[in-house]
Amino acid sequence: MTPRPARPAARAPRLTPALVAAAAETACLLEVQAPKPGNVHRGAGLPGLTYRDFVLSAEAVGLVFRRRARARVGRLVLEAVRATRRLVGTNTNLGIVLLLAPLARAAMLSRPVSLRARLRAVLRDLDRKDARDAYAAIRLARPGGLGRVPAQDVRRDPTDHLLDCMRLAAGHDAVAREYATAYDATFRVALPLLARARRAGANVAEAIIAVHLHLMATFPDTLVARQHGMAAARRLARDAAAVIAAGGTRTTAGRRRLERLDRRLRTARPPLNPGATADIVTAALFAWLLSHHPRRRTAAAARAPARRRL
Repeated sequence: MTPRPARPAARAPRLTPALVAAAAETACLLEVQAPKPGNVHRGAGLPGLTYRDFVLSAEAVGLVFRRRARARVGRLVLEAVRATRRLVGTNTNLGIVLLLAPLARAAMLSRPVSLRARLRAVLRDLDRKDARDAYAAIRLARPGGLGRVPAQDVRRDPTDHLLDCMRLAAGHDAVAREYATAYDATFRVALPLLARARRAGANVAEAIIAVHLHLMATFPDTLVARQHGMAAARRLARDAAAVIAAGGTRTTAGRRRLERLDRRLRTARPPLNPGATADIVTAALFAWLLSHHPRRRTAAAARAPARRRL
């Protein structure tokens, strides 16, 4: 019998800037529409942060990614933050943009390997110009709770490549930890949980809440730690684990625990906002949408009901 010729290696899907931008914008909109504990969502804001701010920020990200999807990571981050600041007067998406930009550049690489393998190549390619642009974006966004560090502080121009700078901050910042680990929390924890929740019949919002809770329980939120101390972040991790143990959104007991946790976070003074966890959720949603070949209408479909409720 004549052996069949070997099949050529499967090529990575060819994604256009429009598709990548649609996936990025949709990921931002899906994340903010899900009623996650302590975060902004429809009908629940935080001091200085509204649902409308996040919808406008999602649109800014989509516009920049559509125009500059093939730009280097640092430039994409800086332009997305600039576009956001033109529409919104506060920091809504710095962490999100820092996480989505390498994924977007990876998605545009036409290599016969997984998205994460392409992401590793993008991270290895980061240089000092990427670092300078990313630092400029951080200074422009003015994130809350930003302390000082002895090496490569964001208030000065960096002298190392961006990945090296992120490795220095990985012990106290979730976004930096993702860079340093090739998005370990995104690909090892969040994406499998999202897929499993969807296969179990959860709608997208329920799946997002499940991912959010598991991330909080696994990785104490670094924004909460910066603003309120590590003890508060660890308590939040225990509370999230308790909600999961009670069944999460799938049971009455879990939903009651979730409501109590949300109320406690919002009534704290100042409120406890697990925003670093939400950033990783958005990165996982972006990667998930990229793997499902989103169509150009995806972002418009996700945005339409949101805008009617602004």
